[in-house]
Amino acid sequence: MKISIFWFRRDLRLEDNTALYHALISGFPVLTVFIFDQNILKGLPADDPRISFIYNRLKEIHKILMKRKSSLLCLNGSPLKVWEKLIGKYEIAGLYINKDYEPYSLERDLRIKGLLEKKGISVHTFKDQLIFEENEIMKDNGEPYTVYTPYKKKWLRYFRTELPAPYKDHDLNNYYRCDYAFPELSDIGFKQSSIKVKDYNLSELDSYHLTRDFPARDSTSYLGPHLRFGTVSIRQVISQLDPVNETFLSELIWREFFMQILYHFPEVINQNFKSQYNSIEWMNNEEEFEKWCNGNTGYGFVDSGMRQLNITGYMHNRVRMVAASFLCKHLLIDWRWGEAYFAKKLMDYELSSNNGNWQWAAGTGCDAAPYFRIFNPEEQQKKFDNELAYIKKWVPEYATKDYPDPMVSHSYARKRALEAYKYGLQKNKIKTNNY
Repeated sequence: MKISIFWFRRDLRLEDNTALYHALISGFPVLTVFIFDQNILKGLPADDPRISFIYNRLKEIHKILMKRKSSLLCLNGSPLKVWEKLIGKYEIAGLYINKDYEPYSLERDLRIKGLLEKKGISVHTFKDQLIFEENEIMKDNGEPYTVYTPYKKKWLRYFRTELPAPYKDHDLNNYYRCDYAFPELSDIGFKQSSIKVKDYNLSELDSYHLTRDFPARDSTSYLGPHLRFGTVSIRQVISQLDPVNETFLSELIWREFFMQILYHFPEVINQNFKSQYNSIEWMNNEEEFEKWCNGNTGYGFVDSGMRQLNITGYMHNRVRMVAASFLCKHLLIDWRWGEAYFAKKLMDYELSSNNGNWQWAAGTGCDAAPYFRIFNPEEQQKKFDNELAYIKKWVPEYATKDYPDPMVSHSYARKRALEAYKYGLQKNKIKTNNY
């Protein structure tokens, strides 16, 4: 019997799933597959909360499919090797996948597409995790945007509020009849984490623009991990927004902006977007980096954010900006160190946004904060946590003898950063001219 295969990746849901829908109407029974990709998982801690979240979500999907006399085939290994085995076991009419835009994913999918097409198996790819993908919002001359505001204006101009009605998976039940056992998490080399992904909440969006900068209010949506792993579709989210939710929509557009930046400029993963910053001489003091990681800098607004991150996998967006600026400019530590640390810890880690936001904070990225914009952590605390509710939640010893003094004064650090950036820019200009 010929079958279609739908491969779950960043789309862990049965409802409003574009590629799954097209698989189900392909005329062949659909086998659903997920691969725990060891190329991605290697090096992660055994209790990584994101793996627990993915596993638990897949288990829910498996249970739903079992009620429809099907099941989820959950596999483990290198995707290319897994697909070589699948080709040998099943007569596959076509593979259906939603597109991913990160460099590793693009390379992986290209290799697997080549493998399948050599065997006469068609590969069908669909846009699903974005409203507009990599080449849909471009400058009039066909080049990608590198500044957010004109990108956003064209995004809004092209956007149509009448999005397709969310596809309900129960409208179709053309699943391949099978009864595969669902693996234990230990079979994959992991164990359940005590840190949990929170449910997303869109009920307070009407006041989002008024409260989003105040971390103690805890009024954020917690949507990030759900968009990252596709437990909800971007279409369903945006279809719930009203005109008053413009600020929240802008955050979703930033996400798409950074995704198209990563697609068109993949070198930003480990290089400055603006090469004129390549000659900055970072201090990269490992002891000071450890203090920042552990939330022991002596600045309450920074430390509370880092401790929230270490304990929960979340950090409020306003605090992220201040903490990132502190690392790059107060401590003169390379943004790549901070970017890598956030990648290990953040529940909503997404390569494009994490990279884009870190380069924004460091001043090295596209449409970044200018290098001379240096957040004063104490002023930020007074403005956004004046009653210390957020700080004292995460740093209970704040303002006691047990809390350390600031590891560097703001005025001194600011002066030092300005000199380092100016010197680096001048040095790079001289080097470029000589070259």
